[in-house]
Amino acid sequence: MSTAVKIDEAAKSKLEELQAEIRLKTGKKVTQQDILTQLIESAVESRTKFVDSFRDGKTSLRETEIRTFNEGTIASGVETDEEDIDDVLYG
Repeated sequence: MSTAVKIDEAAKSKLEELQAEIRLKTGKKVTQQDILTQLIESAVESRTKFVDSFRDGKTSLRETEIRTFNEGTIASGVETDEEDIDDVLYG
């Protein structure tokens, strides 16, 4: 079952360039649908990296980075509630 997907002219042009390069370098004629299917499979295989590519600015921290950050924190032994924080911040 095929479904039409609309893409802008710049994306269409890049897709055509990919198609031509694949044929030139591999000797295989592939359809644009084949290319899009392969691109989707690649994105699914590295899902986190692909999702992160849509973030603005720095990507989220990795688990090891979070652990390293948390190792540098200490507990002062003083319990703080919301009212204390409001007093400190807003007076």
